[in-house]
Amino acid sequence: MHIFGVILAGGGGRRMGGADKALLTLSGQTLLSRVIARAEPQVARLALSANGDAGRFAGYGLPVLADSVPLGPLSGILAALRWATPLGATAVVSFAVDTPFFPGDLVPRLCLAAETTPQGLAIARSGKDHPTFGLWPVGLTAALSRYLDSGVKPRVMGFAEAQGCGRADFPEDGAFANLNTPDDLAQAERLLRG
Repeated sequence: MHIFGVILAGGGGRRMGGADKALLTLSGQTLLSRVIARAEPQVARLALSANGDAGRFAGYGLPVLADSVPLGPLSGILAALRWATPLGATAVVSFAVDTPFFPGDLVPRLCLAAETTPQGLAIARSGKDHPTFGLWPVGLTAALSRYLDSGVKPRVMGFAEAQGCGRADFPEDGAFANLNTPDDLAQAERLLRG
């Protein structure tokens, strides 16, 4: 498999007071820098899914993919599939920008989980499903486009389960902890400082 990655950073950051979560700092590094450091070694190429002024990410050296129609994480995944397919990727792994502690072996474990599924799609699970961390084969591009055009309220798990997704189980507590609020960010800062 030739796997590319996409960091999903298109959310509005409402619970962070409208802040751009990708650019928030945690122990002196932006959340985006932390996610890049964990994701880049696991994929052949990496892009960023974000809306608005792409120039704010110029220093990160990643292609910035805007949603054609902003309908949540699935729009970012679709943009990534459309970017990756002509470059020879067989699949795209999605990473959430507000979840900087995901496992360093995420991609190989998703690949193993996907091997037994009809479409080759798998998502991460650690006590519960974490669908913004998934392996999305490029062969699902047309189906995902139709799903987003259908008018149903787009749900990542709704689409993934309709495709017969597998699940990669991760026992690590906190590996997929979202930093959604200022309190979450402060708690992560305290944990990193020991």
